Amino acid sequence: MRSVSTVLFLVVLATAVATGARRWRIPAPPLLVLAGLAVALVPGTPEIHVSPEAISLVVVPPLLYAGAEELSWRELRLVWKPVGVLAVGLVLASAAAVGAVASWLTPLSWPMALVLGSVLASTDPVAVTALGRRLSLPPRVQVLVQAESLFNDATSLVLFRVAVVGAVAVGGASWQSAGGGFLVLAGGGTLIGAAVAWLVSRIRERTEDPVLETVVALLTPYVAYVLAESVHASGITSVVVAGVMLGSVADRLTDAPIRLHLHAVQGTVVFLLESVVFSLIGLTLPGQVAALTDGDRLWPLYALAMALTLMAVRLLWVLPLAAVVQRQAGTPPSWRMPAVLTWAGTRGVVPLAAALAIPVAAEDGTPLAERPLVLVLTTSVVVLTLVVQGFSLARVVERSGIALEPDHTEREEAAARCALATAGIRRLDELTELEAVPDAVADRLRRSLQARLEHARDRLEDADPAASADHAYRRLRRDLIGVETAELERLHDARRISDTTRRRLQRSLDLEETRLALTT
Repeated sequence: MRSVSTVLFLVVLATAVATGARRWRIPAPPLLVLAGLAVALVPGTPEIHVSPEAISLVVVPPLLYAGAEELSWRELRLVWKPVGVLAVGLVLASAAAVGAVASWLTPLSWPMALVLGSVLASTDPVAVTALGRRLSLPPRVQVLVQAESLFNDATSLVLFRVAVVGAVAVGGASWQSAGGGFLVLAGGGTLIGAAVAWLVSRIRERTEDPVLETVVALLTPYVAYVLAESVHASGITSVVVAGVMLGSVADRLTDAPIRLHLHAVQGTVVFLLESVVFSLIGLTLPGQVAALTDGDRLWPLYALAMALTLMAVRLLWVLPLAAVVQRQAGTPPSWRMPAVLTWAGTRGVVPLAAALAIPVAAEDGTPLAERPLVLVLTTSVVVLTLVVQGFSLARVVERSGIALEPDHTEREEAAARCALATAGIRRLDELTELEAVPDAVADRLRRSLQARLEHARDRLEDADPAASADHAYRRLRRDLIGVETAELERLHDARRISDTTRRRLQRSLDLEETRLALTT
């Protein structure tokens, strides 16, 4: 009963904080981490222990799948080379640098320092995706940042497994098998993810029941993850590949009502899981610190050094890579893209799950006394990167000048709506000439399409900064709707109108407010 109450408390806390973050227009992940940390520091708060299976099996697959579905396959094909360099080369460099600094600065032995380096080497896809949703990055930059975090798992997982063997095995690590391990993890995960995507697409093409299709969609990331892990391949890679492939054909698998239903259900699941998992990061840190020995009192200094090392290595790696990419694109070198790519390298859920998976004892039965320090340093670096970089990433993007202006997105959408309406009118004219459509029906459809075309053209004109009258009208009308809603409640409370009238009028106001929000 206590565990059920704890889970319920986490859900309520995380939902309230995440809702407040949306209302205040600030990134939710760092605020959730701070909220969890604040609750954990309250006297009397029970210590929370999180199993690695709870994160890696229950939480990570659906969050990775949702992020992979959003990844543009078209843009991904254009940036696969820099993604490969970051997903392999940068992970290796980061692990080596963190391991060297940890071995020199902290009480950790070289094997456990390398374990720490392999855990922190890769950026976290859950955190990067959650932070990136609120940024207006150019499509190619957004895909580069997100794809790196999604595809660098295989490299870091190979390093982690080899490093853990070196830390717990009496005979040491088998580095000769690292290359083969990488092929098994990445290649096996890719093949299984592709097979799952193919099978699920065949099932969803033949399904018209929204409930059944929702169940299939929710189970897909878990099936891809479990199947890959059962053959010792990368479950995360399998989930990412399945998500990218299914996301690229999602519009062709189902009809509009089912797509809307799926979007609502998956959005709710992702919101709840993200909210809970980021709160857990803050909640677990005080308990981990309490398990440290007196010789580890300088852990805040160690964590800061690890975070700075990761940032420095990432900057030194990204600068020449960005210069090569910009030269190939024919653009002059600039600090803007390297700054954004460097600052977007946050750590989060996946490193924490990896650290929790470190064995408690070595093969000969002796306890791994350095495990608590690795856990604390991992969680501390996650908290540092999420809070510092998470709160300031939007500002860095804004100062860099590479963010897309809201008017750009507005003009692009309005132009597309014009093209859609024009294509519809052209097709209607063809059918009318063939006398395949009754005149009354054709006139009705033409009026509807013409109205959409004129509305899209009006939005194109409103995208001009000089044309702000309509924007001012919509803002003022929303304020007036708020006043009308309050007056409606007053009339109902005074028993001057019935419940039926109140609901009818409230629905009318809600529909108008929704239309105004969609055209803002």
